Amino acid sequence: MERIKKNDIVFVISGKDRGKKGKVLSVLRKENKAIVEGINLIKRHQRRRSQDMPGGIIEKEAPLMLCKLMLFCSHCNRPTRVGITLLKDGSKARYCKKCKEVI
Repeated sequence: MERIKKNDIVFVISGKDRGKKGKVLSVLRKENKAIVEGINLIKRHQRRRSQDMPGGIIEKEAPLMLCKLMLFCSHCNRPTRVGITLLKDGSKARYCKKCKEVI
């Protein structure tokens, strides 16, 4: 089971954006990276493709290594490590290692 999934709120623990929070837009499993909203912005010089698509310098999010992200727990309101537990119905669930709440 994945520890970080799409639409999770994550906290950046290292790099130029250390200390920021953001929502995961997509996870690239094969590359072990994730794209986080508003984090690791790069500038892309893009040519105008048509009348409605303007050209110029566009800022967009670049992939970020998963080892630089921690899941942000909404119950204890801080970044936390993630554990995986089996529920009574046999399915797996992620839980916060600090407050023991299921995420």
